[in-house]
Amino acid sequence: MFESVATLQAEHDDLQRQLSDPELHGDAARSKRVNRRYAELSRIVAAHTAWQQSVDDLEAARELASEDQAFADEVPALEATAAENEERLRRLLIPRDPDDARDVIMEIKAGEGGAESMLFVADLLRMYLHYAESKGWKTELLERTESDLGGYKDVQVAVKGRSTDPAEGVWAHLKYEGGVHRVQRVPATESQGRIHTSAAGVLVFPEVDEPEEVEISPNDLKIDVFRSSGPGGQSVNTTDSAVRITHLPTGIVVSMQNEKSQLQNREAGMRVLRARILAKQQEELDAEASAARRSQIRTVDRSERIRTYNFPENRIADHRTGYKAYNLDQVMDGALEPIIQSAITADEESRLAALGGDA
Repeated sequence: MFESVATLQAEHDDLQRQLSDPELHGDAARSKRVNRRYAELSRIVAAHTAWQQSVDDLEAARELASEDQAFADEVPALEATAAENEERLRRLLIPRDPDDARDVIMEIKAGEGGAESMLFVADLLRMYLHYAESKGWKTELLERTESDLGGYKDVQVAVKGRSTDPAEGVWAHLKYEGGVHRVQRVPATESQGRIHTSAAGVLVFPEVDEPEEVEISPNDLKIDVFRSSGPGGQSVNTTDSAVRITHLPTGIVVSMQNEKSQLQNREAGMRVLRARILAKQQEELDAEASAARRSQIRTVDRSERIRTYNFPENRIADHRTGYKAYNLDQVMDGALEPIIQSAITADEESRLAALGGDA
């Protein structure tokens, strides 16, 4: 695997030359692609340099160990350092999801459990907003359908990152959140104190960087306008500002009514539509890809139960990675990083195993 580093180093040098060219920055889309790839390769180059240095230090210590006990004493620590650096480099050389640096559009929908499920949707939204804040990401509420008790039937939020490094990308972290999230707790409406089990579904789509990435013919769209409505179906707008966009070739339907302007709702709807079409195209590519290039954790089965939030025991459990902790209160305040890192690690390990099997 390490033989490929020389090729990547050459690519890194070429990208460095491109970044020094003023003409590059006149093309925003190309500049973004070059910066993302450069950031990704910079990690690999730095890791390779650190690994090579640790190997050189180890070899030097071994050569001098017979002459000086001080060098012999250093060998175990240097061996450990070299092994750690080798493992880090090996993981960085795993083929990365090409969408990792992208921003995302996240949809959270109520499932089984009625009113309690809708309240849980609001809790999940709050959790993700706090997590995004802790990462320095920006969030934008695109659409929401409120319930009578203060929760949401469904909500859509855009999350925008701040780094060009794919390893720090929003998609690189939130892609693992797609699936069914189960909650066990005593609902606010429960008078007998009985624990109920409810669920909410989370969908995560990488957002399209430039509209040109996903070609959509106007002839493939059916656009309907209607009057916005709130909880209970009451009208919240006196004009037909809400928009429903149907993409005829795929059957994907997007509805937007959060904004007061029909134009704003249409623009938000097209953002979501492009993201869904991109995700559909990627799923089709994933189905054809080799096991080594396909994420083992980010399943396309949106009915999979991925996590349980047990409030009475203050327990959070991820069913894909085996992660379990008793700090649910902190998780609901946005402390998601350890759970997400467990998914990233499990994904890397499965990809490494697949690469080993292909070798």
